[in-house]
Amino acid sequence: MEKHYTNCPVCHSVNLKHALTALDYTVCGKEFEIWQCDDCTVRFTQNVPDAESIPAYYRSDNYISHTNTQKGLINRMYHLVRKLTLSGKRRMIVSMTGLTAGKLLDIGAGTGAFLRHMQASGWAASGLEPDEAARKQAQTVNKVELSTPESFFSLPAKSFDVITLWHVLEHVHELHGYLEQLKLVVRPEGKVFIAVPNYTSIDAGFYRNYWAAYDVPRHLYHFSPLSLKTLFNQHGFELQSIRPMWYDSFYISFLSERYKKNKLGLLRGLLVAFYSNLVAFINKERCSSLIYIIHKKEVNY
Repeated sequence: MEKHYTNCPVCHSVNLKHALTALDYTVCGKEFEIWQCDDCTVRFTQNVPDAESIPAYYRSDNYISHTNTQKGLINRMYHLVRKLTLSGKRRMIVSMTGLTAGKLLDIGAGTGAFLRHMQASGWAASGLEPDEAARKQAQTVNKVELSTPESFFSLPAKSFDVITLWHVLEHVHELHGYLEQLKLVVRPEGKVFIAVPNYTSIDAGFYRNYWAAYDVPRHLYHFSPLSLKTLFNQHGFELQSIRPMWYDSFYISFLSERYKKNKLGLLRGLLVAFYSNLVAFINKERCSSLIYIIHKKEVNY
């Protein structure tokens, strides 16, 4: 079954239009249309496989967050950068929360590298992951036990100081239900960290339908800063800060060049990523990927 949108999945507007058509380079080679809402500016994959059908589109040795593969130069670079960013994420969490330890939930934990890092740093950290192979990798490689995502909706209220979704929200079919559950299980003073690609970045504009972060059909939504601010406001969250993910522009540009089969791909990818980050240094909301740090709005009676 497929999901065809007649209303915007974020703001429910009917002002929708076709933006571009992208190819699934990871699994099936099929084309998928990407549409855009003229009101909140979110883009979304049209006629996307439903929640029961989508798991087949994750079954690939090239899907790095599930397989931990180090085949090829780009994947080896991914692992090198991940080692650098793990401590950076921890420092950001400590800085934004004022906590050096606490209770953390990592949603979409993949093979568990971030979870292991936080546990080793003294956090009571647990994780959810839908892919069975990734859960097994987490147990074997990183010695962490991950639960299935179904348990998310049975978690008690006000359970966590920190909830992290590193490149996860764009995969979630029940977008509004997820935001409501996040609001329920995070503590009143807690923070939610949401990292997503940003299609308003310079590298996204340069590569257009070859931009690797569209990653259809696994990415159901393609967020702009405005669309996420709209979504957060709808569900009673307040945006505290936006942080750029500087390394993502390089990984995404190199992967996009691979899709374009450009002989000078690494060199051009390097230049595109550098220029994209230069623009984002002036305006961080143009970075290739962004981390949104949100908390529940205070209710004044």
